[in-house]
Amino acid sequence: MKNLLVFFLFVLHATASAQTGRDPLFTSFDGTKIHYEVAGKGKPVVLVHGFMGNSTSWQKAVLRQTLLDAGYQVVQLDLRGNGLSDKPHTLAAYQNDAEARDIMALMKHLKLKNYDAVGYSRGSIITARLLVLDKNLHSAVLGGMGADFTDPDWPRRRAFAELFSGKAHLHPEFQGALNSAKSRGLDTLALGFQQQTQPSTSPAELGKVRIPVLIICGDQDEDNGRAGDLAKLIPTATLKTVPGNHNTTSASDGFAREVLAFLKTAN
Repeated sequence: MKNLLVFFLFVLHATASAQTGRDPLFTSFDGTKIHYEVAGKGKPVVLVHGFMGNSTSWQKAVLRQTLLDAGYQVVQLDLRGNGLSDKPHTLAAYQNDAEARDIMALMKHLKLKNYDAVGYSRGSIITARLLVLDKNLHSAVLGGMGADFTDPDWPRRRAFAELFSGKAHLHPEFQGALNSAKSRGLDTLALGFQQQTQPSTSPAELGKVRIPVLIICGDQDEDNGRAGDLAKLIPTATLKTVPGNHNTTSASDGFAREVLAFLKTAN
């Protein structure tokens, strides 16, 4: 009887652990569960990770601790299809600005208004949608991004959509990205949907932006086009360049310093 009780308690503990291993979660607008983390107090800043990343991508970056030390509240989330968030296997789950709407729903869930957002790489593409959709956004940082994403038929996006949707043989130049995703155990089907539905923000929409925007890029980074071209499309943009390439810039001291200086000025 004693052994049976011990077994029951073990099963109960294991079940509870399985239920809470992804916490904290919130339920977004369509029922998708999104993992997030909040640290610090003060003015909220949302960090938006890039493709094949998740909220922990920012843990290794100097920026997160820099913001906490400066008195900001840092909000991180795993965009749907990534990390500890749900990974829907339908194309519809990623359409119609679903990822940007998740961020907006999270801020509402946390009862946080008048926030800033910092995106990097694909995270900048999602953050650009917030410029259009969310009146609660106070300022934004678009890192590691040029103007190429404003084209709905951007060749790089289309290539990655095919790469992660069973047509990798068409793009041997990007095979390393697919191999990396598989070796890390990422959900390649969800990643394919993210690329197929990836939003574009038109030059006309960017031209109507009235809040402060920092465009920041590494001096060795033109992976997603030229940052200067993007800055020209946004009337309120400030352009900064720091040492680094696409893979190193977001984690650097220079990136953190420029973002903090911008946020202090914007606020």
